[in-house]
Amino acid sequence: MIEVEIQNETHQTEHTIRFAAVPRIGEGIRLREPDGCWASYDILDLWYQKAEYGDIWVPYLHVRMTPSEQQALAPAAAQRPLGDTEVQESRVGHERPVFGEEEFVPYTG
Repeated sequence: MIEVEIQNETHQTEHTIRFAAVPRIGEGIRLREPDGCWASYDILDLWYQKAEYGDIWVPYLHVRMTPSEQQALAPAAAQRPLGDTEVQESRVGHERPVFGEEEFVPYTG
């Protein structure tokens, strides 16, 4: 198993994940979101840095959520003004509006 450092551009986080083979640029991987759901990510960049110990090179991946996945996750939130909706603190420290299911509309692009 190869330990790979993943830098997530979408959530501005870093994680270490083990792979059987290092994915290539342009490939997609599935990662768990902060809310526990799985989402697709595109690999934007791959590089190696020398580890602090020994003569070992550590692979790093730079990933971003697949655009179609982003559209599916935030259809109504981007179109609706906050106005008088309730606001909830998310896990990453940003405020986000809280909507009931009846207020979601299909995303038409």
